[in-house]
Amino acid sequence: MQTHGPTTGGATNMNTGGGGTTTHGPTTGGATHATDGGITHGNTGATHATDGGITHGANAGGAHTTSHLTGGGGGPHTATGGIAPKGSNTHVAKSGAAITRRPGGKVSDVHDPKRGMDVHHGLNGNRSIHVERPDHSRIYGERGRPGYVQRPYSYHGRDFGRRSYYYHGHEYSRFYRGYGYRGLHLDVYAPGVYFAPGFYGWAYNPWAVPISFGWGWGGAPWFGYYGGYFAPYPVYPSAAFWLTDYLVAQDLQAAYAAHQEAGEVDGAQSSAGSGGPALTPDVKQEIADEVKGQLALENQEAQQNAAQQDTDPGSSGIARMLADGHKHVFVVGSALDVTDSSQAECALSDGDVLALTSPPPADATTADLLVLASKGGNECAKSNTVTVQLTDLQEMQNHMRELIDQGLQELQSKQGQGGIPQAPPSAQSQPAPAQYAEIAPPQDPNVQTEVQQQTQQADQAETDVSTDTAQDSTTPDTSTTPATTPPTN
Repeated sequence: MQTHGPTTGGATNMNTGGGGTTTHGPTTGGATHATDGGITHGNTGATHATDGGITHGANAGGAHTTSHLTGGGGGPHTATGGIAPKGSNTHVAKSGAAITRRPGGKVSDVHDPKRGMDVHHGLNGNRSIHVERPDHSRIYGERGRPGYVQRPYSYHGRDFGRRSYYYHGHEYSRFYRGYGYRGLHLDVYAPGVYFAPGFYGWAYNPWAVPISFGWGWGGAPWFGYYGGYFAPYPVYPSAAFWLTDYLVAQDLQAAYAAHQEAGEVDGAQSSAGSGGPALTPDVKQEIADEVKGQLALENQEAQQNAAQQDTDPGSSGIARMLADGHKHVFVVGSALDVTDSSQAECALSDGDVLALTSPPPADATTADLLVLASKGGNECAKSNTVTVQLTDLQEMQNHMRELIDQGLQELQSKQGQGGIPQAPPSAQSQPAPAQYAEIAPPQDPNVQTEVQQQTQQADQAETDVSTDTAQDSTTPDTSTTPATTPPTN
């Protein structure tokens, strides 16, 4: 999943075209984990959700298997709101607890409404947890990767959130603007500081002459491990190309750290010895073009911040990207499980590259993207089309912008050194804090403890949900093939 963890939401829509099967226990009310194409269970009569899901009323009798047609929700969903691959099986207990198993019976997703917790077991072998608390704060944890606590606040009557991260003793924050889009709640990245317009211009436009730059990666284990996937440019004609190598390298370093610390697996060794980097110059050019677009966007936002105007999250996020008629490239920022055009499950990992070539239907909460580069193995194959939830797509764009800003800070500190051109005087002023960041609540002081506690509770949550769903079932939960009978509502 992306760094934000499995998307919360309902989990039991099923269709007849190849998705998983869902078994429901008798429902008596309560569970309401459905905002993005899932199912809301309660004691009212069955109604159609506005975003393609189904709302179930009280059911009589024991467990039964149902299949439901869905609309804009993108097809059947897992227990945690993900897109259900074919052959998967989801069982929902009367308490609202839900569990999804992959073909063969291994658990992929667990939803525990009692704790407000979603757990996802990735194809890469790692486990992530996402907790939504009553005050709308969130906790995310994943072995070998940064965990965070996000707390909401308001600025000018608009929703914002501050994520306090903890990783290897290092604490840092990121800011997000809440945005409603197609029935979803999206967190759109909001920079904590903005650079001077002259600096964005220096980073956007070509440098006087191409430069060479020594990254110092030659002896780094991650660089050798991903040698079959990635190679840096020999020269850099502008900052956009330097930032392209910077952000891809940051992603690969994060993936390697998770590989070492959490035993995550990817297809890196499959790409070794392939005769050339799998991340081709053509694909890197597309990333550089996207970087330039993000620089232009942020320059516009910086001017709005200087004029004390609010930025538009619809323009800053994927809403604009889905509507502007242009091709857009996304660099995967964390491990994510998706489905391909045959509804088979496949993995994406940090540094993989996807392309949005056409917008999804107006009511869709997912988008189809083309895989431009991946690492092989159990990862989604190059040239395959994969379906990605819009919440995950927004997190990809957030992550890309975060790394671009991080790279811009390095460029400003290193300009005039190591071959990087000297920036003009108009580009050398200190970044200006964003107004919404200045009034944000302080960094959460207990991130490490809170993430560790929730990670420990996840073990018990999985046990409890497994017990609840088994007790509610009066028939064996063994179906791993899609239903073939027409749905009834």
